[in-house]
Amino acid sequence: MLRLAWHRSVSKNSRMVHARLLPAGFLRAEGAQQSSGAHICRIAAQIAHQPSDKSQQLQFLPAYNLSSSVFMSMASGGEGSSSVPHRHTNRLAKERSPYLLQHAHNPVDWYPWGQEAFDKAKAEDKPIFLSVGYSTCHWCHVMERESFEDEEIGKILSDNFVCIKLDREERPDVDKVYMTFVQATSGGGGWPMSVWLTPDLRPFIGGTYFPPRDYGRRPGLKTVLTRILEQWENNRTALESSGDRIIEALKKGTAVDANPGESPPLAPDIAKRCFQQLAHSYEEEYGGFRESPKFPTPVNLTFLMTYWLVNRSTSEGVEALQMALHTLRMMALGGIHDHVCQGFHRYSTDSSWHVPHFEKMLYDQAQLAVAYINAFQVSGEQVFADVAKDILLYVSRDLSDKSGGFYSAEDADSVPVSGGPEKREGAFCAWTASEVRELLQDAVEGANGSATQADIFMHHYGVKEQGNVAPEQDPHGELQGQNVLIVRYSVELTAAHFGIQSEKVQELLASARAKMAEVRKSRPRPHLDTKMLASWNGLMLSAYARVGAVLGDKALLERAKEAGSFLKEHLWDAERQTILRSCYRGDQMEVQQISPPISGFLDDYAFIIGGLLDLYEATLKSEWLQWAEELQLRQDVLFWDEQGGGYFCSDPTDSTVLLQLKDDQDGAEPSGNSVSALNLLRLSHYTGRQDWLQRSQQLLAAFSDRLTRVPIALPEMVRALMAQHYTLKQIVICGQRDAPDTTALLSVVNSLFLPHKVLMLIDSEGDSFLSQRLPALSSMTQQGGVATAYVCQDFTCSLPVTDPQELRRLLLDGTAELQAE
Repeated sequence: MLRLAWHRSVSKNSRMVHARLLPAGFLRAEGAQQSSGAHICRIAAQIAHQPSDKSQQLQFLPAYNLSSSVFMSMASGGEGSSSVPHRHTNRLAKERSPYLLQHAHNPVDWYPWGQEAFDKAKAEDKPIFLSVGYSTCHWCHVMERESFEDEEIGKILSDNFVCIKLDREERPDVDKVYMTFVQATSGGGGWPMSVWLTPDLRPFIGGTYFPPRDYGRRPGLKTVLTRILEQWENNRTALESSGDRIIEALKKGTAVDANPGESPPLAPDIAKRCFQQLAHSYEEEYGGFRESPKFPTPVNLTFLMTYWLVNRSTSEGVEALQMALHTLRMMALGGIHDHVCQGFHRYSTDSSWHVPHFEKMLYDQAQLAVAYINAFQVSGEQVFADVAKDILLYVSRDLSDKSGGFYSAEDADSVPVSGGPEKREGAFCAWTASEVRELLQDAVEGANGSATQADIFMHHYGVKEQGNVAPEQDPHGELQGQNVLIVRYSVELTAAHFGIQSEKVQELLASARAKMAEVRKSRPRPHLDTKMLASWNGLMLSAYARVGAVLGDKALLERAKEAGSFLKEHLWDAERQTILRSCYRGDQMEVQQISPPISGFLDDYAFIIGGLLDLYEATLKSEWLQWAEELQLRQDVLFWDEQGGGYFCSDPTDSTVLLQLKDDQDGAEPSGNSVSALNLLRLSHYTGRQDWLQRSQQLLAAFSDRLTRVPIALPEMVRALMAQHYTLKQIVICGQRDAPDTTALLSVVNSLFLPHKVLMLIDSEGDSFLSQRLPALSSMTQQGGVATAYVCQDFTCSLPVTDPQELRRLLLDGTAELQAE
């Protein structure tokens, strides 16, 4: 049960594929989304015992049953590029999504998701073929080139189906509904996702990747389409009734509700169980939570550090901290970390974090920057702060728009330096030994054996003449003879090996990385998804605010404020009081919006609110707090479930979305409900609104069953539960903004890992936002004209302190008190 729960917990949104169901070659592609956990398992069993009909035969035709040899024989992905005039252009050419634009010249009569397509399906009484993916998805590229560029397949699709292409990052609500269906009927899922629907949008058959033609006894897409058409003509009633039964079962099985008067479960018990489940899945040698593939899962690492904070005197607390810090160290040393151009790749295909899936996602960078700066606060080790800054350097340089927004992702695939039409995974990042030797030829004075800079670099980063990627990590031979940089020795060991000083080694390695970064600039770049998503921008807003505050870095804080302004200017419709899901970079580098724009979902509101609260604590400018309050009020109106508690993922009044889901998984991203539980608690302390405290408790009660059985699936929600239990401390600083004595007190607060706190500033100008909502603040003043700190619980406060070291002792003693409560 625990092992199965772990598989579910890591795989949501993670481009991972369930190893039992999909072949090894697919493990480097996009992956299973086990978003509904045990609910889906039970639903699948329920459906399996329902009366069968011929339509059921088709539910197991997709890639789940393909042998690994099918995948090993396929060429690698990429959109391809050509100056030849396009033979075909469909209506996707008018869209802004980079993923939809990648399909704008297929010989398929594609429609975007919307009423025009729905009306056509009803008018012509045709089934809908829904194809879902995203622009940096390796296997989406493969299926696009192999199947959707195929003239014969294109004609079958266009003549017999209404074909809809969907960017899952634009419409996660639609994706979640049909991914839940695919998981329930086949046991796994992934992208590209292929689902066939009735004209009223009810699914009846689904799968993932299909090769274009039959391979041995395995059916290709052409065969599948032919069989579906036969079933549609001859067995339509059975198809439709089967789909109806499944949807009804899913509605019951995915419900998340609190019983009347139910309270949240006990936080210490749930937190301990979550720790134990993570410890059971922990891989001791290299860190992380499975053998391979390995995902960063920052939600797990942040939970472990929080667990340590309230259990520091116990062996379990010490173990939790060791698990988190060791994992972060090994990731930073590994090939999943881009040592030349910064940032982190999506996941590692092996247990040692060496050979990654080279895609880079914005949400990974955001959460990892926060995890690393938390580790710096906890440990004081400079390496963790350096990695956090390293991540933000990458984002500022390669994922930032001049408007202040952040782009979504960089592809894994790119054209090799040697040229050719086909892209290869990792071509932009990997190195041959000869490239390194040619670039780093200089002899190093005083080094043993007349070593060159290349010798030292290759030793330190594991570069081998024949390449350092094992064949089993490279099933398509794309990295043959190539090297993925991974730190093999400490600087001190490398220095001893070559008989030179450590400082000299550090200088040589930094110089080498800079030279290699210049070479990278001349290589063909991977595709950049320039879509700017509200939710992921909210996560990145938190990262810049948190890292900037901890390090006292004004440039990072300024970038955080630019991100906040971007969100308000481009992704907030003030007239409709609505967050917009996405905006896009235009051809002239301007910010563009589609018409009509996509309204935001729960994650968009929750992540932005969390980012704004972090931005307030970093800048202590109440304008950000005020907007957070405004957004929370709007989120409550749009998504709160008055009957069952918790928030729906999307607008429950949207009739085109068949399931009203409440995401019950913290995976590659935390769930909107997990983030909201903590947002509500923080906001209740900033605004004095007890109804938000109660709403947070109702939310946690709604997820009580999930938290009790498999807390490993919701580590971020467990953190919110812990914050409820241990009660947030209010840290109030009274002082002149930007004055040295005020800054000294704030620096102490920001230097410590204090997840159970809210921070406020009262200056001589007064803060009307806070003072209007929190009358107790009026009694707090500077002592002797010097900046003064108050540490309070429910505004019952300690004696005021003015000395930074005394404040530090008070805050550290406060965390010890938490442990005893």
